[in-house]
Amino acid sequence: MEEPSLKSESKLGQWPLIALVIGSVIGGGAFNLPSDIAQGANTGAILIGWLITGIGILALGLSFQNLNNKRPELKGGIFAYARAGFGQFMGFNSAWGYWCSAFLGNVAFATLFISALSYFFPVFNGRNIASIIGASIILWVVHFLVLRGVKSASLVNTATTIAKLIPILMFVILGILAFQVDIFTADFWGTASFSLKSLQNQVKSTMLITLWVFVGFEGAVVLSGRAKNHRDVGRATVIGLLCTLTIYILISVISAGIMKQEELAGLNNPSLAYVLEHAVGEWGAALVNIGLIISVLGAWLGWTILAAEIPYIAGKEKVFPSFFSKENKNLSPSRSLFLSNLLIQLFLLTFLVSEKPYQLAYSLASSAILIPYLFAAFYQIKYSFHDQSPDKTRNLVIGSIAAIYSIWLIYAAGLSYLLLTLLLYLPGIAVYIAAQTQYKKQIFSRNEGMVAAVIVVMAITALVMLYLGKISV
Repeated sequence: MEEPSLKSESKLGQWPLIALVIGSVIGGGAFNLPSDIAQGANTGAILIGWLITGIGILALGLSFQNLNNKRPELKGGIFAYARAGFGQFMGFNSAWGYWCSAFLGNVAFATLFISALSYFFPVFNGRNIASIIGASIILWVVHFLVLRGVKSASLVNTATTIAKLIPILMFVILGILAFQVDIFTADFWGTASFSLKSLQNQVKSTMLITLWVFVGFEGAVVLSGRAKNHRDVGRATVIGLLCTLTIYILISVISAGIMKQEELAGLNNPSLAYVLEHAVGEWGAALVNIGLIISVLGAWLGWTILAAEIPYIAGKEKVFPSFFSKENKNLSPSRSLFLSNLLIQLFLLTFLVSEKPYQLAYSLASSAILIPYLFAAFYQIKYSFHDQSPDKTRNLVIGSIAAIYSIWLIYAAGLSYLLLTLLLYLPGIAVYIAAQTQYKKQIFSRNEGMVAAVIVVMAITALVMLYLGKISV
């Protein structure tokens, strides 16, 4: 039977794609950025962290733009690049890692949504059954909205993107008026005298946080198969990145000029609300919490689309089992969507057992996406090396910067998060074997078998270390 194709009126133009990028990126993370980034770093290290992140994330964005323009037939971006460059198993792992990152990101959004709601309704304290029920209701409302079709969901996402920017822009304006230079410069490096080792440790502590608030920037690339014009995909990615980078730097700088580092680090979620409350009074906190509720709903919607789209495309490309490729009458990836949200529902139970469910969810989401980003950067290098176009050298440099940044992120995350991440990748091996068996393909080449063995060994090591208390969640 011939597969249904997207009608032109169901496809996405440049502005919806830009809104998807900004809407997916500016989610809950932006509203908790002041305290998250101040947990282990002072102002000087934070600015250096943003410089590294800005260069690295733009290099990744330009890599996606180039690959999308040069290889428009590779639908779904992320995993398609790993598959084209490094084989079926690495393509599968990129898709699997991205999917894990997407649904864990939605768990993080759920925790922040409940935190904002608790400001107005204290019964939602984030650690009880009421919080799980509240988050679950929103989860399945979003589910049924996406079932109506990605086009309809993207229009809602565009509206929430505009709405969420209003309180952030008000924070920027009011924050500039309340900014104090002496607070900004106090204890700038975090030590009595400048220490390179201390600075390095501080900068490392910012890496997963600055990555987390950018996860989702590749949303337009993931939905490239639904774009009216494939060149809009690259433009939307870069424009969305530049806009969000500017917003994040402003939030960090302004917050550091309103409250001291130790004060920022001690704020509750969402910390942006309490920074504004400190500057202008209680109405500022109420404004930001309303903005956060809108923002999280938009980001939750955008990430639900992405979480469903990746395994759906992987199923159509015979990387995941065919179960994931089922569409409903609105051409929405119904089975992939249901399974993604079922996993999110299960992870919502961490509300009852984790002391910091938001930090746990965003840290794992950030770690899970490192491998997909790394192999996309590697493919940019590999493709550009064989490309004979005039921009070959430029694209090689961009790919190299993106790869160095991705490797640095893995180093900065540390061994504990790497091991915990490979626990997420372990069940993927069984899914990969099922897919290869279904499509009657060779399961592993020799090199792929070695990679699978490494994943198994490191995942077992993680389990042992968890049991012994050497690492924790």
